Parts: sequence; structure tokens; C-alpha cells
Amino acid sequence: QVQLVESGGGAVQAGGSLRLSCAASGNIFAGHPLGWYRQAPGKQREMVAIVTSGLWTNYADSVKGRFTISRDNAKNTVYLQMNSLKPEDTGVYYCNTNILRIDYWGQGTQVTVSS
Repeated sequence: QVQLVESGGGAVQAGGSLRLSCAASGNIFAGHPLGWYRQAPGKQREMVAIVTSGLWTNYADSVKGRFTISRDNAKNTVYLQMNSLKPEDTGVYYCNTNILRIDYWGQGTQVTVSS
């Protein structure tokens, strides 16, 4: 059973920083891509950042230069460092992995950025 557990969300003012963490269960971590997605109220879930097993990364245009995704395979953890946060970054952030074409999601962690 694949389990993803996010942590690190919270409320910050614009310009502040947060670091999200996602701990994955089992030995499925190293060979699969990991991503962070977010969903704002009334909007569809969108990709924020992805890191592959080969450490290739991809970011949404709206977060490039501000967010950094990284992974620690020894700790089965993926991180999202978020700097220079903006009110439009507000939403529920979800950790994701795809194994054999099946998507797995964490329960989400709330990020609220006030102006």
C-alpha cells in the first residue's frame, strides 16, 4: 500500500517562506517521479513541481524562480521549498507519485498567504 503524508503547511504573509515535506511509505520511492500539486478554492488541481528519479525537475511558470523541489531517497521524502510567497499561492498542496500508471495522492496540506 502506497502512502504519502504531507506536512509543513500554514499561514504566512506575502513574501514569506514555507517548506513542505511529503513522506512516502515502502520501498517504492527511489524509482518513481514525485510531484507537488495544488488546488485553490473553485479551481482545478494544477501541477506545481515535479522531480523524476533522475532528478530532472519541472515547474509551473507561476512558481519558477521562487519554489524548489527536491527529494531525499534515503529518507523517502520529497520537499517543496517555497519562497517569496504570493496570495495566489494559497491552496491545498498535494504530494503525488505515479507507479505503473496509477496516481497516488496524499491528504493535502493547507497553505494560506495573506497580503
